Amino acid sequence: MIYDKLPIVFLSTIASERKDSTNSQIASYILNNLDKVQNMKIKDMAQECKVAVSSISRFCKEIGLRDFAELRELLLSTELYFEELSLSSSKDERLKDYSIKVKASIDMVENSINMNAISNLCDDIYKYKRVAAFGLLKAGAVALNLQGDLLMLGKQVYTNISYTEQIQYIMNSNEDDLIIIFSYTGSYFDYQNLRGLKNKINLPEIWFISSDEKNYPSFINNLITFESLQDQTSHPYQLQFISGLIAQEYSKKHKFI
Repeated sequence: MIYDKLPIVFLSTIASERKDSTNSQIASYILNNLDKVQNMKIKDMAQECKVAVSSISRFCKEIGLRDFAELRELLLSTELYFEELSLSSSKDERLKDYSIKVKASIDMVENSINMNAISNLCDDIYKYKRVAAFGLLKAGAVALNLQGDLLMLGKQVYTNISYTEQIQYIMNSNEDDLIIIFSYTGSYFDYQNLRGLKNKINLPEIWFISSDEKNYPSFINNLITFESLQDQTSHPYQLQFISGLIAQEYSKKHKFI
């Protein structure tokens, strides 16, 4: 897994909330003081964040955690990590190394993507009246890009940066909904308890786009996979390439039909 749960849920909270909101204030404080807050009690954290204890408890539930105890576990287990691609001391060589890596990642998608599946997905996008596209962090930006491209092609698609809102949307969906999920590592559903989704009677049509061919939950109807190096550098470019490919194919088949 490239990113731990904490940056996933916290950064999505900050991106989707007003800067002066209580949840954004709490998330920002924790991310800026990760070492300091690991062993804090809920009362101490509330005091540091200048909010009520009840606000900390509510924050935990609203970002998808059971309670403050799970937040503590998350803080103790999280390790932030950034992949440094080039070891060269030359700026020009670092530029070249980065460029080579990104271009190679695009070639991997070109040589492994199933265009029949892309075409079938475009048919579903056209067919369904309610379509949503989701992803986390960089994959969330890809979903936004697809939303913009499809709007230019006359198809309105819903998306949301907040992971909690994404899961809530999926839980409230039914067989009339099409949901596209971009998940480079395939871990999109690993951050949430899936009991409610597994027990749903009227499931949406889900297309899952990932570089990992692991066994996915049975409620995922369709899988589009591609070859990758499973690294931080490649994945936004590979997913964006696929998003653009979907828009290009949709334009050929269904533009303003």
